Amino acid sequence: MQAQIIDGKALAAQVKGEAAAETAALKAKGVTPCLAVILVGEDPASQVYVRGKAKDCGDCGIDSRVIRLPEQTTQAELLKLVGELAADKAVNGILVQLPLPAQIDEKAVINAIPPEKDVDGFSPVNVGRMQIGEPCFLPCTPAGCIRMIESTGTSIEGKHAVVIGRSNIVGKPAALLLLAKNATVTICHSRTANLKELCAGADILVAAVGKAGFVTGDMVKPGAVVIDVGINRGEDGKLHGDVDFAAAAEKAAYITPVPGGVGPMTRAMLMKNTVQAAARQNGL
Repeated sequence: MQAQIIDGKALAAQVKGEAAAETAALKAKGVTPCLAVILVGEDPASQVYVRGKAKDCGDCGIDSRVIRLPEQTTQAELLKLVGELAADKAVNGILVQLPLPAQIDEKAVINAIPPEKDVDGFSPVNVGRMQIGEPCFLPCTPAGCIRMIESTGTSIEGKHAVVIGRSNIVGKPAALLLLAKNATVTICHSRTANLKELCAGADILVAAVGKAGFVTGDMVKPGAVVIDVGINRGEDGKLHGDVDFAAAAEKAAYITPVPGGVGPMTRAMLMKNTVQAAARQNGL
């Protein structure tokens, strides 16, 4: 068996097309969605991500405000800016690009973003709403993973899903979203004793561990759907996923590539959240 590749770029283009149509409908009612992105410092990867988000906004007809602050920005200065954007009715979504410099407490900044403008889905309020199944902004990467699984025509209900990784940004919310789709979910991590056996029994395997090639071919069940969230820069200068792609692709039914898989979907889901925020804030 050779796995079918889940083309994240093609699916992201489809999702962005939906966001563009929704934006056009809002503009017809006098509302233009607006996303404010704050970048503190000169981190090269962050700069690439922010440029990508600004381009996506342009593709979808969303207004983009990119605010660049120096590396030495204080926490008080950043919180003041977040407060100003929170009060600005023209701004529908606020995103502070992570990671932040050491002098700034990430939690304090995330908590300062009002839940109704938290289009990253990171605020404790949105996380709590997701936990109990109330309407909220879903975190973009896990929501993109679900969309990718569903794009294969695979029903998540009743399947055994294994998530490797327990981060607040990917692992935990991915498990919650799979559970909400009626999967039976196992969360694995660095201290899981029988990791290989658990993974090999998974109908759906989500790898978000941050180690290149961590998931080997013998950890993949024949016919599984494999979602590789990892983005690791190898010694060869290229990006590698958490999954040994060549070995896993010989056993899986569907698999995401790195790059070109989950990454584009994360940004596309951010556009969907921003449009949704604009609609909600204007009672539409």
